[in-house]
Amino acid sequence: MTERRIPAEWEKQQLVLMSFPHEETDWAKGDLSAALSPFIRIAQAIAYGEAVYIICKNKEKISSLFCSTRNLTFIEIPTNDTWIRDYGYISIKENGSNKLLDFRFDGWGGKFEASLDNAVNRDLHKKGYMGITPLETIDFVLEGGSIESDGEGTILTTSACLCNPNRNGGLSKEEIEVLLEKDLGAKRVLWLDHGYLAGDDTDSHIDTLARFINRSTIAYIKCEDTEDEHYQALKAMEAQLRSFQQTNGTPYHLVPLPMCEAKYNTEGERLPATYANFLITNDALIFPTYQDSKNDKEAEALFRELFPEREIIPVNCMKLIEEGGSLHCSTMQVAY
Repeated sequence: MTERRIPAEWEKQQLVLMSFPHEETDWAKGDLSAALSPFIRIAQAIAYGEAVYIICKNKEKISSLFCSTRNLTFIEIPTNDTWIRDYGYISIKENGSNKLLDFRFDGWGGKFEASLDNAVNRDLHKKGYMGITPLETIDFVLEGGSIESDGEGTILTTSACLCNPNRNGGLSKEEIEVLLEKDLGAKRVLWLDHGYLAGDDTDSHIDTLARFINRSTIAYIKCEDTEDEHYQALKAMEAQLRSFQQTNGTPYHLVPLPMCEAKYNTEGERLPATYANFLITNDALIFPTYQDSKNDKEAEALFRELFPEREIIPVNCMKLIEEGGSLHCSTMQVAY
């Protein structure tokens, strides 16, 4: 009998995938060199402790931007955009061995052209960079940022994304749970029915709202400002999180993360700044900052408490949220 398990992010990683901006992406509408800056910073922070595979248009050009290329591999593959969390491999353990899953990516429900991004996993595998690790392509839309795993069979997700008609025609929770059990080995699914961020194109990805810190702890975005448009939705999300129980029947330990002060683009549209979009690597916790001195410092202090054994590395992600994503969105780990 085949047994599958999706590892938690804090488990040992083989490498992290990234996809860099280039002249044929939306990033080119502004200052492309400035857009590259946070990607370089993130890659360097990850390379501190593990390998990074950087997918790019011109590997000579991108590699020349780094002072050191230790632990960095540059791979030329065509892409539409940079948010590889949502189109990169989802790593699982199948009967104890590594396997890579290639789900269908449709540009967050057909909002953006995504045919090149949807082919990246197969292209990378054909080039031999993933060695002998088997690849399975699955005709089901599932983005990496839409699911959180505790490594023991519990999946945390949002109904606004996975049940959205723009993904798989609007499947029910029950229908999706069957697929998550078959493909990911999910033993149970915790559904959040509340919570969103203005300016978010993902239809409320879980990695913008609530994250597993360990098997008994969930960190989540909390809004204290009753005048903020998010207050009621995030308050309802918090109440639902409080109702969730671990498999042993006890409530989860909940850790509120600060709500970043409102950030806007040049058109006056609010940007989806969130401290929940952090990345756990083998040696570090890398988290986004947003030029918000008070809340950036508060988030850093919390992460130091939550991850005492890891290096805590902040990265200014203002450029990323201008394009609709953040730090976690721009990376995807591959299990060891």
